[in-house]
Amino acid sequence: MQPFLIFGLSANLAAMGELAGHERRGSLIWPARSAVLGLMGAALGIRRDGDFSELDALEISVAIFDTGTPLRDYHTIESVPSAAAKSPNSRPEALRDARGKTNTTITLRDYRVGVFFGIAVRGKALEPLRLALNAPCFTLYLGRKSCPLSAPPAAKIVQAETAEAALAQLVPPPWLCESNKPVARILVERAERGEIVHDLPADRNLWHFAPQQVVRRSVEITLGCAP
Repeated sequence: MQPFLIFGLSANLAAMGELAGHERRGSLIWPARSAVLGLMGAALGIRRDGDFSELDALEISVAIFDTGTPLRDYHTIESVPSAAAKSPNSRPEALRDARGKTNTTITLRDYRVGVFFGIAVRGKALEPLRLALNAPCFTLYLGRKSCPLSAPPAAKIVQAETAEAALAQLVPPPWLCESNKPVARILVERAERGEIVHDLPADRNLWHFAPQQVVRRSVEITLGCAP
């Protein structure tokens, strides 16, 4: 048996990372590692340029209970023609370099509507994280600032042999139990061989992310609902 910090992430609207292209920003069907680390950092009050070293060392498993339904948003942005760009490190830097040579571009952003995930965390200093998630310093959101959580994470520390056994002790928001008990059939974890996703924070100030490999394991985690 080992300690796990478990908590739930539910949101009416979520945008969960993907390679950020110029005209389209997609969304995974689960919160990427960078999203979970950022959310925990927000709970602890760590700013983007702060020290994430303790969080970076944690192992994270994500149980997918509900991927929600896809939603696409169309909007316009100020963009920089390639001829005016000077190898910038960020979009604000590119806009400053362009100095009036910008264009207006229609862009696409993908969201997921009505999601619910279970998070299991292994590592050191789990108790401060539990306290912070239940009384966060900054507002917690799932992806973008327009995506606040729809229920408190209800973080708790449990003893279990595996991440899936730990997550079976998660209590879901009550409205998710109105028809059937929530069931997760996929668990996403870091692996030596598997699907490549770009969700390792390499530079948090410049929004640079490195690739890592994950696997989606078949599981069956059925949650109990409060009476």
